[in-house]
Amino acid sequence: MPHSVKGVVAKSKGAPVSVETIEIPDPGPGEVLVEVKACGVCHTDLHFREGAINDEFPFLLGHEAAGIVEEVGEGVVNVSPGDFVILNWRAVCGECRSCKRGRPWYCFNTHNAEQKMTLNGEPLTAALGIGAFAEKTLVAAGQATKVNSEAKPEVAGLIGCGVMAGLGAAINTGEVNRGDSVAVFGCGGVGDAAIAGSNLAGAHTIIAVDIDDRKLEMAKEFGATHTVDSSKQDPVEAIREITDGNGANVVIDAVGIPSTYEQSFFARDLAGTVVLVGVPNPEMKIELPLQEVFGRGGSLKSSWYGDCLPSRDFPMLIDLYLQGRLNLEKFVSETITLEDVEEAFHAMERGDVLRSVVII
Repeated sequence: MPHSVKGVVAKSKGAPVSVETIEIPDPGPGEVLVEVKACGVCHTDLHFREGAINDEFPFLLGHEAAGIVEEVGEGVVNVSPGDFVILNWRAVCGECRSCKRGRPWYCFNTHNAEQKMTLNGEPLTAALGIGAFAEKTLVAAGQATKVNSEAKPEVAGLIGCGVMAGLGAAINTGEVNRGDSVAVFGCGGVGDAAIAGSNLAGAHTIIAVDIDDRKLEMAKEFGATHTVDSSKQDPVEAIREITDGNGANVVIDAVGIPSTYEQSFFARDLAGTVVLVGVPNPEMKIELPLQEVFGRGGSLKSSWYGDCLPSRDFPMLIDLYLQGRLNLEKFVSETITLEDVEEAFHAMERGDVLRSVVII
């Protein structure tokens, strides 16, 4: 029978979110019902509320989550009731052209639950196919990745989006290696995760770039060896000065606007790599001298979800956290309730928090 639970809903473009009673069906074939324990407040949820992703209101927000499997539908074999899981929005299909090429981290046909959760009979659009600002949620089985239950839910859930995006941008997409120099533009949650990933990979020099002194100080805690306030100095020149006039081997743009991408392009060394992980809006354009694109060589890459494979990466990162090698707790600025999500959006816009995490 359906489950009546509380969830955070965005009913119309730009309107404050509200906590509503929603209905969740029992899991069907290939689906999993998850009791949500914690869910991070991510910029993507705010983008959904603002109608910046699509206009399929009402939205059930939240996607950066961890919880306990409560029920599984017919045919589900990867998880069982009682398993501690992190939710992901890349449930690989195994059948698309990317999966068949052996590149499932680029899967073009990821799975979501077939059944809809509802509000007063009206279907809800689950943010990124998850909808985890709720006491329970319904997802496709492949969206639930089992990890070690010793991890705290409030930190484990962060791997489901922001932390994975940043870590993966450095380790998977940028292929940062020991001894490399790395520059990261934008020191929010994703940028700091890129710094932590670069540190984990053995980068020798890690340069954090931002316009907020508070964020630059925080970046040092994740492994930044140098900081640059780009509101006070030219970041390209500063990065070159730090790297003996050469530029960084890998430059990661975690902002995603034309000015930071152009700076990233010119701040890299010859044959270096630029990784774009910050998400631009559809109107943004970039213009670069084609001769420089050719003459500098190297790679210009985009990083989708940190080019991760959840079944491979999530358990590994949780193990690193439990071993004390990846400090996920530093990402959590505050823990809140479902009723506090709207205020958490404002705190995020003000730059007051790295991550607010809803505890359920």
